[in-house]
Amino acid sequence: MAISSSQSFILASVLSLLVFSGMQMYKHLLVSSQPLTLLGGFLGSILFSLILTAVGNLESSLFGKSFQTKLFPEVIICLGIALTASGMVHRICTTVCLVLSLVHLYHINLLSQKIYGQSVAVQTFTTKKRK
Repeated sequence: MAISSSQSFILASVLSLLVFSGMQMYKHLLVSSQPLTLLGGFLGSILFSLILTAVGNLESSLFGKSFQTKLFPEVIICLGIALTASGMVHRICTTVCLVLSLVHLYHINLLSQKIYGQSVAVQTFTTKKRK
């Protein structure tokens, strides 16, 4: 069941707020051991994906379905917000968040190309031979 862009914007915004507040509430737990610090970076990359989804759906609702999210400024700003939120927890969370966010961005791009990509028709030209 698909939902509209405006509903998806609201859902992604609420979920990103919940992930951010959870990271801040459990900051002391996330820095208590190395695996939990890596989990904090993973949560930061999930936050990046949710913020990027919210921004993309907001732009889609405001500017139409054909509007695309671009690398600058949308992706860079969303990545900066997620890295800042991860940096508030621990500096290792920032590094893990950066790496995993780039992996998420790569897979989001692949999925987008698979679903919305336009196939390019190859044109072949034949030339007539002169006698």
